[in-house]
Amino acid sequence: MSDTTTTGGPGLRPRSWARDTPAAVGRSKVPAVTASFWAVKVLTTGMGETTSDYLARALGPVPAVAGAAVLLAAALTAQARTDRHRPAVYWAAVVTVSVFGTMAADVAHVALGVPYAASAAAFALALAAVLGLWHRLEGTLAVDTVRGGRREVLYWATVMTTFALGTAVGDLTAAGLGWGYLPSGLLFAALIAVPALGHRVLRLPPVLAFWWAYVLTRPLGACFADWVGVSRQRGGLGLGTGPVSLVLAAVIAAAVLWLAAGSRRAARANA
Repeated sequence: MSDTTTTGGPGLRPRSWARDTPAAVGRSKVPAVTASFWAVKVLTTGMGETTSDYLARALGPVPAVAGAAVLLAAALTAQARTDRHRPAVYWAAVVTVSVFGTMAADVAHVALGVPYAASAAAFALALAAVLGLWHRLEGTLAVDTVRGGRREVLYWATVMTTFALGTAVGDLTAAGLGWGYLPSGLLFAALIAVPALGHRVLRLPPVLAFWWAYVLTRPLGACFADWVGVSRQRGGLGLGTGPVSLVLAAVIAAAVLWLAAGSRRAARANA
């Protein structure tokens, strides 16, 4: 795979794989892949899971999906109109993708009766198709080359698919196989280290390691959030999906404000 990237699994160092192309001129609209990126990403996956569950129960599935779709369209439109990475805009888009992607996977199982294993396989094939199309059209899957246009559309299509896939996989282990939320969360916490180790030990390409880890952040955050939020009868701590969503939203907001302040300091230093 020939790519130019500063991405990889958790803790992976930057590595150049090819020369820049005209489409890659300018600053990426995706944040640098650092420890803070992975931390906020996992928080958004947890919030997406509990918020989706709460809204579906409070509003009903149809109004919840419709409302999430409107918010998703607004967030992605705002992201598309930016000329550079803006933390608040970017992470707002990720949160709405998380909520809507969770609902998409849940609708496949609850409303359409698709088994978790079947939906996981279908979303895996969809992800492979989107990544294949992206690479064929752009010649790269590196997120530090996402500067707008078609490449940004492909990036967000990939992100949406990873959320749906991760939701289906997490539901498969926690509910479909009956392993429960906490054991499933611990499993994904261990599995997310595999791409990083694969990159360091086996020279796994950083772009492959990045997307591998990116998919796993979804069931990782969702399983732990569900474990805290759902009732004890379902194997959780019973704190409620609404309160858990609010706490996660507050933590994410604080983290994004901190990241935005850091971006402003860096911009002033480079001015």
